[in-house]
Amino acid sequence: MLPQFAVAGHGLEPGGERRGEEAGGQGAEEQQPPPPGRLCGPRSPSPPMTGSRQRGGPGARSCLLWLFVLLKNAEPFQVTVREDNCIIVSLEASDVVSSSSVYVVKIAGESKNYFFQFEEFNSTLPAPVVFNAKYHGLYYIVTLLVVNSNMVSKPARSITVLTKPLPVSSVSIYDYKPSPETGVLFEIQYPEKYNVFTRVNISYWEGKEFRTMLYKDFFKGKTVFNHWLPGICYSNITFQLVSEATFNKSTLVEYSGVQHEPKQHRTVPYPPRNISVQIVPINRNNWEEHSGNFAEESFMGPQEIIRKEKLSHFSDNPPEIPSANMSSAWPDYRSNSTQYETTSQPYWWSNEAESSEGEEEFINAVSNDYKPNDVNTSGELTPEPPSFVPVQMVLTWLPPKPPTAFDGFHISIEREENSTEFLTVSEDTHKFVAELKEPGKYKLSVTTFSSAGSCEVRGSQSAKTLSFYISPTGEWIEELTEKPQHVTVTVLSSTTALTSWTASQESGNNSTIVSVVSLTCQKQKESQRLEKHYCTEVNSSSSLIENLVPGAQYQVVVYLRKGPLVGPPSDPVTFSIVPTGIKDLTLYPLGPTAVVLSWNRPFLGVFRKYVVEMFYFNPSTMTSEWTTYYEIAATVSLTASVRIANLLPAWYYNFRVTMVTWGDPELSCCDSSTISFIT
Repeated sequence: MLPQFAVAGHGLEPGGERRGEEAGGQGAEEQQPPPPGRLCGPRSPSPPMTGSRQRGGPGARSCLLWLFVLLKNAEPFQVTVREDNCIIVSLEASDVVSSSSVYVVKIAGESKNYFFQFEEFNSTLPAPVVFNAKYHGLYYIVTLLVVNSNMVSKPARSITVLTKPLPVSSVSIYDYKPSPETGVLFEIQYPEKYNVFTRVNISYWEGKEFRTMLYKDFFKGKTVFNHWLPGICYSNITFQLVSEATFNKSTLVEYSGVQHEPKQHRTVPYPPRNISVQIVPINRNNWEEHSGNFAEESFMGPQEIIRKEKLSHFSDNPPEIPSANMSSAWPDYRSNSTQYETTSQPYWWSNEAESSEGEEEFINAVSNDYKPNDVNTSGELTPEPPSFVPVQMVLTWLPPKPPTAFDGFHISIEREENSTEFLTVSEDTHKFVAELKEPGKYKLSVTTFSSAGSCEVRGSQSAKTLSFYISPTGEWIEELTEKPQHVTVTVLSSTTALTSWTASQESGNNSTIVSVVSLTCQKQKESQRLEKHYCTEVNSSSSLIENLVPGAQYQVVVYLRKGPLVGPPSDPVTFSIVPTGIKDLTLYPLGPTAVVLSWNRPFLGVFRKYVVEMFYFNPSTMTSEWTTYYEIAATVSLTASVRIANLLPAWYYNFRVTMVTWGDPELSCCDSSTISFIT
């Protein structure tokens, strides 16, 4: 049975009077440590002990020895952390060492220490001390102090606990733009005040494999993770803040909960490799079914539909629909006969214009009111111009580089920038065959897509876009990939310049496009513009550039062209035209100390400002040099004037007016526009 103790701060004194409530009780209230030799509240002196055991004698030494053995073998007091971040400290029976002792808990870890005193108790242990920790994810050192009489003993024992950090509130996942195939940008939001963590635990499902890792390189809630696989669906992505602390060679780890919505993200698959295209003429007489691992498609052009409508409405009273055998014959009209004879079809007539059984057929015959002037001198029908003979397009590629998870390929076929076909083929298909029935400019692209899993379907970036042109005669013109090199511009006069460049021998037969635009036009106000021709980009097939304006600055870009296909642009070249300068500079004296300068400018020219300078002997500096007197902004007016005052009487002056351009560097003209005067 435990000895009878008075409850600290709430018990009765030996005389029966209640002690004042000066000592702190349980809870998270901040307490001050008791001063040396004092308890947290007034206590009556302990009654003298009977017998021969006096303080400091053998009895005291045996008591201290008993206390040391008890402390060494006893189980430590209990410290737990609740979900609400409260630290609970419970006193155990083995912690009770003396009937006259007071038990104090010291909690360290924050900016200051906190002290809490257990209530005095008798036969039952006191209620636990509850401390409301301010910081989440911080480690606290809880120490039990035993106070005997008027002295404080050394700490009996200490326990280190780690509070749990607050959870992440929201998560955003973005593509890492430099490498969306393997990289993502994580952005997390979490309570920052009183929340401490060292690393972030990232958990996710990589397809059917569960992964988890600790990551610490978060800066302001953001980090780049560049270790994922391309095309994979990453699902159930969660983030936990992790706090770690090491104390007495032992490591404590606490994970926050998961309160944000789990995320999912699919990385971008790599594009297919080695994309190439070939155009093959179709020999319909020897048409065979293709074999192999590829897809086949036929593209019907609008011209064939128009031709069908035109021929089907050729006669107001069409005869009966011929049989299937007759549909493959071509009617041959003869002027001296009323019967039509069948001959073989011309070479340009497409067999695919024939209709199969059960489909709508058109009538290949002339009307009953046929006129003789439609017959040529030989008595035969005048044939229509040959139509476009369809060609076969063979598109091939290789699968994307491993390791890429993908489920197929998207094929985009664009014609004349106004008609686009999208097709999807399986992941095992590496060849696509299509019949092109219309001439024109085509653009092809093949991309990889990934769709497995719960993430959204994503396609790869287009590794290469193929362009080619099919002429009406079936000629195949490949994409131009070369750009002109060593482009130079030689100024021939104030209004003309000549462009030159070099190209390879393979592209020697190609034509060119010279694109010219003025760099100074946009720098002027629209109402004050002195040039208009090259304010927008002007394209020309000639290397000679005309209609230039003196004082303007231009940029030239050259393209190679073959048919309607245009190659990549050359490096831009900038050149400037020197301004022509002013004319008719005139001086009007106004007395011994002032003059007026007036001048005209050419009608054709562009400039930024006039600069008025004067040359004279300066008596204060004892030097003679040109100095700027005034600057006048350019206007559309053809005349300008300026008044110059504060001249020295009976002094020799030279005046000069120059035009300065907008270019970089600035150009000016001309130093010869001078006039002299003696006041």
